[in-house]
Amino acid sequence: MIVMRHNSSQLRARLAALSVALLLCLFAGLSPTLAQPGVPVVDLTLGSSTQGRPITAIRVGSGPRKVVLVGATHGYPERNTYALVTQLAEHFRRDPAAVPPGISLYIIPLLNPDGLELQSRFNANGVDLNRNMDTGADDCPQNDWQPIVAGAYGLTAETGGPYSDSEVESRLIRDFLLDADAVVFFHSNAGVVFPACAHQPSADLARIYADGAGYVFIPAWDRYVITGGMSDWAGGLGITALIPELVTGDLPEFEQNLGGVQATLNAVESIVPPAEPRVEGGIEVQPIIWRAWKAWGGQALFGQPLGPAVKTATGWSQRFERARLEYLPAQTTTTAPVQSALLGRELFGPEVDEPEAPAEGARFFPETQHNVRQPFADFWQINGGLPIFGLPLGPEQQTSDDVGAPVVRQVFERAVLERPVAATSIFEVSLVPLGRIEWAQIDARSIQTGIQPR
Repeated sequence: MIVMRHNSSQLRARLAALSVALLLCLFAGLSPTLAQPGVPVVDLTLGSSTQGRPITAIRVGSGPRKVVLVGATHGYPERNTYALVTQLAEHFRRDPAAVPPGISLYIIPLLNPDGLELQSRFNANGVDLNRNMDTGADDCPQNDWQPIVAGAYGLTAETGGPYSDSEVESRLIRDFLLDADAVVFFHSNAGVVFPACAHQPSADLARIYADGAGYVFIPAWDRYVITGGMSDWAGGLGITALIPELVTGDLPEFEQNLGGVQATLNAVESIVPPAEPRVEGGIEVQPIIWRAWKAWGGQALFGQPLGPAVKTATGWSQRFERARLEYLPAQTTTTAPVQSALLGRELFGPEVDEPEAPAEGARFFPETQHNVRQPFADFWQINGGLPIFGLPLGPEQQTSDDVGAPVVRQVFERAVLERPVAATSIFEVSLVPLGRIEWAQIDARSIQTGIQPR
C-alpha cells in the first residue's frame, strides 16, 4: 500500500485550488435566469485583463442612479469575494424587482481574473490593483499613490505599479465608474466596513451597509496606510464609495452581505447626492466631464475650460484648451461614457499619409501603419493611450511652434503631440492646443499656430 502524506499547507493549497476550479466551472455553466417582466437584466463584457481574460458584468434595472458592486480586486487570496458577488449577481438576476426603480445596478464579480488564475493577489504584471489608482483628488495626501506600498505586519512591497493607473484593469474600472453614483468594493477578511477618505456620503452609506450586514463600521482603515486605493480615488471625484471586508477569508457570507447591499440600494436616493458641476478657472464644468478631466490629467494635460458645457443630441460637450471632452449617457454600460473628441482627425484629416514600415525602437500601430517613437510613445502610454489620444494618423514632422522655435509634432486621432527637437523626456512633451484652434475656427477668429488644418 502506498500512503500519500501532505503537510497542512499543501493540503490547504490543493483544497483552495479545487474550490476555485469548482466555482469557475459552476459560474461558466450558469444558464441565464429569466428576469421578472418589466425589469431589464443585461449581460455585459466591459473589457479584458492584461492576459486577455474577459471582465464581465450584469446590469439589473434601468434607473438613472448608477450603483456598482465589484468583487475580487485582489484575485486569488480574496476569492470568497468572487463567490459572494457571483451569488449576488444570480440573486438579483432571479429577483430584479429587488433593485429600486431609480437605480441601475451593475455587478462585476471578478475584476482581477488573471490574479485568480495565477493564484495571486496581483494582476499579471505583479501590480496590486487596489494600490494603483491616482488618489490625488481627495483631501487625504497620506493616501496619494506610491510605487512602494505598505501592508500588514509592517511589510512593504514595490507593487503600486510603475505609475498611477498603469494597469489595464485599473483604467477599465476608472473609466466605467466616471458616471457612477456609488460603488462597493468587496475585500476580505477583517469583518469591517469603511468609507472613502474624507467623503461624508461615503461614510453615511458605509454605516448603512454595516448595519444591514451586521459588520462593524470604522471611519477609516487604521492598520496601515492604503495608497492608491480604489475607494479613495472614487471619493475624491465625488463618487460615494465603501469597502466591506468579509469576516472570513474563505466563505462568501452571502446572507449578511445581501442584507448590506439591499440596505445600501434602498438608501442611495436619500443618502447619495447627484454629481454637481465644478468650477475651474471661473468656468462651470459639467459634472461627469469634470470627473473625466480630473481623472485623466486635469489642467496639466488638457488645460482649462474655454467655455461652459453645451447640450448636444447625444449628451454634453465641453471644450478645453487642448481637447474637447464629450459625455455620452448612452455609453453608460461601457468604459467610454466620456470620450475625448476626435479633434486630431477633424482638424488635420482625413488626408492619408504614406504607410510606414515598423521601425526599431518605435511602437508600431498596424491599424494606421505608423510608428510612434520616443518620447512620444511613453507619453502616449502613460497619459491614457488609445482612449485619450487615439491612433497615430501620420509620422513625426518637424515644424515651428507659435514663436518660431523648431519642434517635432505628430498627429493622432484625438490630439497632436509636440516636443522640442532635441527632447528625450516625456516631461518635455505637451499637447498642441486643439481646443483653442477649434474654438478660433468656430468663432471665425485667427490665431497664430505652426500647424495648419488640411
